[in-house]
Amino acid sequence: MCIDYRKLNKATKKDHFPLPFIDEMLERLAKNTHFCYLDGYSGFFQIPIHPYDQHKTTFTCPYGTFAYRRMPFGLCNAPASFQRCMMAIFSDFIEDIMEVFMDDFSIHGTSFDHSLKEFRKKVDLVLNWEKCHFMVTRGLVLGHIISEKGIEVDKAKIETVEKLPPPPNIKSLRSFLGHAGFYRRFIKDFSKIAKPLTYLLQKDIPFEFTEECEVAFRKIKELLISAPIIQPPD
Repeated sequence: MCIDYRKLNKATKKDHFPLPFIDEMLERLAKNTHFCYLDGYSGFFQIPIHPYDQHKTTFTCPYGTFAYRRMPFGLCNAPASFQRCMMAIFSDFIEDIMEVFMDDFSIHGTSFDHSLKEFRKKVDLVLNWEKCHFMVTRGLVLGHIISEKGIEVDKAKIETVEKLPPPPNIKSLRSFLGHAGFYRRFIKDFSKIAKPLTYLLQKDIPFEFTEECEVAFRKIKELLISAPIIQPPD
């Protein structure tokens, strides 16, 4: 079910609680040899809404009028509220033996038995067991492959970018730069290489995909395909 909460969001005071820096998280994870990757089941729905505020989520459908008792998708402050809850719950473990990004929990180190028992005693979060991986030596975290070797790009995403034809319009160009820019840390001088492409995004610049743009487009794809493994600093 999808509900349009735009009017409610417009009247809501925004919660600017920050999300963790992905690069720093990945570097802390990549220093380890064994991992447990856990995924929260219907993450937002595990956060109850105060009874005083439940009426604000009211919606009407052919079966009647209802209001959520737990936090649904679509509320502007839902991501910040969820991240704040997770940070509070796991405050003793974060940046020590685990990393938390929304409902993705990454436990790292060489022994997890004691830690997992502590998690079970301290919180009552429900996990999606189909997406959980226990005691593995590598795994996919936020679009990156993490292992003892270091940080790698996700080959599946790179294969998608590799198959993209030259962008025929601004929308396609923005999409390509968004995908490529996600892995910009793997490409030396990314901004310089992409300059002919980013130039086309400027206001009042006609979209003309020149030979210079074509060269930059192919170069970025080639560098993504041959992206190195990044080792975190000691």
